[in-house]
Amino acid sequence: MAHRLLVRRIWTVSLKDIRRFPAPATTTAASSCFSTSLQPAATRVSFLAPSRALPRTLPHTSRREVSFNVQDHEDFTERVINSQLPVLIDFHAQWCGPCKILGPRLEKAVAKQKGRVAMAKVDIDDHTDLAIEYGVSAVPTVIAMRGGDVVDHFVGIKDDDELDSFVSKIIGQ
Repeated sequence: MAHRLLVRRIWTVSLKDIRRFPAPATTTAASSCFSTSLQPAATRVSFLAPSRALPRTLPHTSRREVSFNVQDHEDFTERVINSQLPVLIDFHAQWCGPCKILGPRLEKAVAKQKGRVAMAKVDIDDHTDLAIEYGVSAVPTVIAMRGGDVVDHFVGIKDDDELDSFVSKIIGQ
C-alpha cells in the first residue's frame, strides 16, 4: 500500500515542479538518492510532500443529538419526565435482535421531525427498575411520553411507515 502511494505521488509530480529545483551538484546515483537531507532546502525534492494545498475542512456545525442513553433514574427524571418535548423511550437490550433493527429505524423517524421530539434509550439490563416501573415485559417496547405522562406505546418491531405515523401522532397530540 505504501509503495502504491509513493508511486502515485511520484507520478503526480509535474515536470514543472521538478524543473523548479536545480539538480544536485553530485551525479552519482547513491549520492543523489541518499544525500537529500544534506542538501540545502532549495534543492531538496520531497515526493511525499503534497504537491498542492489540501482543501479546507468543512465548517463545523453543531448538531443536536437525535437520541440519548439514559444513565440513571435521576437522568431519566430530568431528561424524560421533565422534558418540554414529547419523548419516545426505547426499552431495549443488547442481546435482542429485533431491538437492533428497530433502534436505527426509530432514530431515523425521530430525526425527520427536526427537534420536535426527543428519544431516550433505556437498556433493560442496566435499568431494570425503570423497565419494571413502566411495565415492560418484552423488548423492544417503545413508550411515548408528554409532560411526564404516558400517551401511547407499542411492543415489537414496526416498519418505517408505521414508525413515522406513530412519531407524527405523538407530536400532533
